[in-house]
Amino acid sequence: MKKNLTLVIFVILPLFQYAQTEPWKAEDVVKQARITGLDIAKDNSAVVWVHSRPDEKSDKFVSDLWLTLLTQEDAKGDFRKVQLTRGKHADRSPLFSHDGESIYFLSSRKKGKALWALSRLGGEPYVVDSFKTTIGNIQWLNSSTLCFVSEEGKSLYEQEASKKKDNSVVVEDQEHFKPTRIFAYDLENQTTRRLTDNQFPIREYAVSKDGRWMVTLHILSPHYGADGKPAPTYYLWDIENGTKKQILGSGFQTPSNFTFTSDNQGFYFIAEKSSDPEWNGSGVSLLYYFDIASSTATPVPLNWDWGIARGYEVRGNDVLASLANGPTLALAFYKKGASNTWEKRVVEVGDRNNHLQVTSISHDGNYCVSTYSTASKKASISWSSLTTEAQVVEIAVGKELTQLNTFLDKKFKAQSAVVSWKGALGDKISGILYYPKDYQAERAYPLMLSIHGGPSGVDLDLWQDRWSTYPHLLAEKGMFVLKPNYHGSSNHGLAFVESIKKHYYEYELPDILSGVDSLVAAGRVDNNSLGVMGWSNGAILATMLTVQHPDRFKVCAAGAGDVNWTSDFGTCRFGVTFDQSYFGGAPWDNVGDKNYNEVYIEKSPLFELEKVTTPTIIFHGSEDRAVPRDQGWEYYRALQQIGKAPVRFLWFPGQRHGLAKLTHQRRKMKEELKWIDCYLLDKDPAENEAFKQGSPLAQLLKQEGYAHNEGIWGTSVKGKLIPETSVAYKDSIEVGIYELTQAQYNAFNEEFKVKPGRGNYPVVGLSAKEIQTYLDWLSQLTGQNYRLPTEKEAEAFQKLAMKQQKNSNTLTYWAGYTLTHDDAKMLKSKLAEVQNTLLKAVGTFPPSKIGKAEVYDLSGNAAEYFDKEGTLKPYGGSAYDFVDPASPSIPSLPEHTGFRVVKEIQ
Repeated sequence: MKKNLTLVIFVILPLFQYAQTEPWKAEDVVKQARITGLDIAKDNSAVVWVHSRPDEKSDKFVSDLWLTLLTQEDAKGDFRKVQLTRGKHADRSPLFSHDGESIYFLSSRKKGKALWALSRLGGEPYVVDSFKTTIGNIQWLNSSTLCFVSEEGKSLYEQEASKKKDNSVVVEDQEHFKPTRIFAYDLENQTTRRLTDNQFPIREYAVSKDGRWMVTLHILSPHYGADGKPAPTYYLWDIENGTKKQILGSGFQTPSNFTFTSDNQGFYFIAEKSSDPEWNGSGVSLLYYFDIASSTATPVPLNWDWGIARGYEVRGNDVLASLANGPTLALAFYKKGASNTWEKRVVEVGDRNNHLQVTSISHDGNYCVSTYSTASKKASISWSSLTTEAQVVEIAVGKELTQLNTFLDKKFKAQSAVVSWKGALGDKISGILYYPKDYQAERAYPLMLSIHGGPSGVDLDLWQDRWSTYPHLLAEKGMFVLKPNYHGSSNHGLAFVESIKKHYYEYELPDILSGVDSLVAAGRVDNNSLGVMGWSNGAILATMLTVQHPDRFKVCAAGAGDVNWTSDFGTCRFGVTFDQSYFGGAPWDNVGDKNYNEVYIEKSPLFELEKVTTPTIIFHGSEDRAVPRDQGWEYYRALQQIGKAPVRFLWFPGQRHGLAKLTHQRRKMKEELKWIDCYLLDKDPAENEAFKQGSPLAQLLKQEGYAHNEGIWGTSVKGKLIPETSVAYKDSIEVGIYELTQAQYNAFNEEFKVKPGRGNYPVVGLSAKEIQTYLDWLSQLTGQNYRLPTEKEAEAFQKLAMKQQKNSNTLTYWAGYTLTHDDAKMLKSKLAEVQNTLLKAVGTFPPSKIGKAEVYDLSGNAAEYFDKEGTLKPYGGSAYDFVDPASPSIPSLPEHTGFRVVKEIQ
C-alpha cells in the first residue's frame, strides 16, 4: 500500500520551513477579491477589468471597474492602475470603444436598465441611455453600434397580472414564457432597433467581427435545466440581409461558447460528448468549427482524448485551447489551414506548464492575459506576450495587471502535491494533498477529506480556497487535507467521468477510502483521526461514507447534500436529468426484473441513517433548488431521532445552492471549524455565553498572560525587572506594553523609592538625563537597542489611540461626562482640591492595537515623552489633561509625564 502513493508533481521534503505568518481566520477566506471579466484596448495600451470584492455593509460581493495602463509604470516599476468606479454596485461587462477613449459597461445602478460609459481619462460614469427593461451581454456590432439582450416591455397580460394582489406562482406556463431578444443601439444617433424576432429566450449569442453574422442559443422551456426537454435551438442570423436559419440540430449535446474567427467565415464552439445526451449527461467537452458557407460543423482534431478543460481563446482564425489533464491543465495551439484542417502545436510556458490559463488574447494576437497559480500559490494575473508563428508556441509571462489579495502574503501556505493511488477499477486516482504546518515525517497526523461536488467537478493543482473548502486554514491547524478526484470527476476522460453512471456511490467511495488507506499505510495519517467534509455532491459522498463506515470518521460536515433520492427526483431543479443519468431511469421505471423504485431507496442514505455514529453538522440554503433545503431537514430529523450521533443543522435564509451573503459564508465556516475542533481535534468547544469579549474581565484574563512577578508587571533579565515589549507594525520595532512603571525603574535605581502599592504605577517626573541613563542601562543589560519613540512613531501611536480607544484615564474619565473645551478649563480648578494622584496602575483601561501589538494607556494615565532631535516632547495627555481631538498638542506637565520604551528588532 505504501508504494501506491505516488507524488506526481514534486517530492515533499522531510522538513518544511515556513516564514513567520499571521494565523488564518474565516474572514480571510471569505474576503478574497477576484477579477471576473476584462477587455483589452485595440492598441494594447490598457486593460479594463472587473474587481469583485466583498462589501461588509451590503453583505455581498460588489464589483468596480479598474484600468491597468500598459504603457505607464508607477514608482515601484509596476503597471499604473486607476480605479474607475466605486460604490456598492455591480459594475460589469466593460468594453473599450474602438478608438480606446471610452469604456462602455453595464451596472446594477438604475436596476440594470441603462447603458453606462466613462472616459478612460477619468471623470464620473454617465448614462448613455436608459431602457424599459434590464439589458445584458453587450457586444460590438460595429464601431458605433452595441448589441445587447433584453426583454420586450410588459404585455397587457403582465400589466393586468401585476395589478392583482396575488402572489401565486404558476410553475408551468409555456404560453407566457417570455422571450429575450437582441437589440442594436446606435451610439451616434441614440436609437435602438430589434435584430431578432425569436419566440424563445436567448441564453447566449456571438457576433462576427464584421457585424454581418450572429449565432444564437435559445431555450424552449423555463425548466430546461430540470427536465432537459425540449432541447435548445440554434440559429445563424444574416444581419445584413435580415434572414436566419436553424443550425446545429441533432448530433450535438449542449453547444455553447461561440466565437467567430477573424475572417468572418465561421465560428468555434464547444459541445459535450456523452453516452446519454438526452439527459445532458456528463461527458467530455469537444471543440468544433462551424463553416458558414457550407453550414456544416467540423470537429477540431484535438489529438487529446480527454477533451477541453477550461475553454479556448481564438487568435485570428486559430485556437489556443485549455486541455483536460487530470489534476492539471495543458495548453495547446491549433493552427487553422485550408479546407478546415488544423495543425496542433506545442505551447511552452517555462516553469508554469500545466498551471497557466489564458483568459483573453489581444486584438493583434501578440499578447494575452494569463493566470498562474498552484494549490499552494495564490493566483497572479499577468500581461504576457504570445508568439505563435514557430512550431513551438511561446507564452512569456510579463508583469502582473494588479496584485490581488496581498493580505494573503502574510498567511501560512501549506505545502501541496499532486498524488495518485489505485482506485476501485484498478486505474489511477489523483488528488491534491496539503501537508500540515510544521510537518514531521516521523509522526502521523489527522486527515480531513475535502470532497468536491459535481460529481463531475474536479480538484486541480490551482489555488482554490473559498468558504466551502479552505485547505490552508485546516492544514494550519495541524492536519493533512486530501482532495480526491474520484471516479465520475471531469478532466480525466470520457470513460472516467461516465464510469459511475448506473454505479453511483459504488466506485467513488472505494476510490476515496483507498486514498486514505494509502496515507495511513505510509505512516502519514492517523487512522483514528479522520474527518470528511463537502458541499453538494461532496456532501452526498461524505454522508454515505459515514453510513457505510460508521466507526471510521470522527466528524462530518455536509453542506447542501441529498439523503433521499425518492424525493429529490421531483423537487431538485435538475433532478430529472441528474437522476436519469446516474441511476438509469425514473423511480417508476422497470427494466426487466429491476424495479427502479427499489434502486432509489437502496441509494438513499436516509433509509440507513440508523448506522451513523459520526458527529454531523448540516448546512443548507433556504432557497436552494439544486439540493432543496428539505433534504437537510430529513437528514437532521433522522439523526436527531436516532440519537446515536451529535447533530447540528443550520440553514441560511434567502440563500441558494451557493451562499452569497458574506455573513452566511463566515457563519458556515465558523460553525464548521468549531465542530472540527471539538470532534476531530478534541478541543473543548465550550463557550461561556455570559462572557463578553472586551469586557473588564476579558481584559484581566488577557493581561494575566503578560509577564509579571507577584503582581508586578515586567519580565526578568539577569535578575532585573524590565518592561515587556510586543512586536508592532512592519516587524521593525517592539513597543512597551505599558508605560515604564515605578517598580521597573527601581530595578535600575534602588534609591528611587516606590510608595506602597504603587509598583505598577507609571514613573513620572524624570529628567531627560535620567531617562537616557535608564535606556542606556537597559540596552547594556539586554544587548538590545532601547530608545524613546521618534516623533513620527509618537504621532502614529497617538492617532491610533484616539481612533481605537474609547475609554482612557484622562480628565474626561474623571469628569464622568464628555467634556467640552470650555468645561475642561473650569474643571481643572477643581483639581487643586485633590490630595491623591489621578494616575492609576498601568493597564487599568482597555488597550489600543498597534499592528500586532496591544499596548495600554497611549492616550491617558501618564503623558509620555518622545524624542524630537534630542529634545523631550510630551504626547498623549495625562489623567490631568483634557484630550481634545481638535487640539494637535497637549501641554502636559513634567510631573504627569512618563515614558514608554521602544526596542529595535535586530
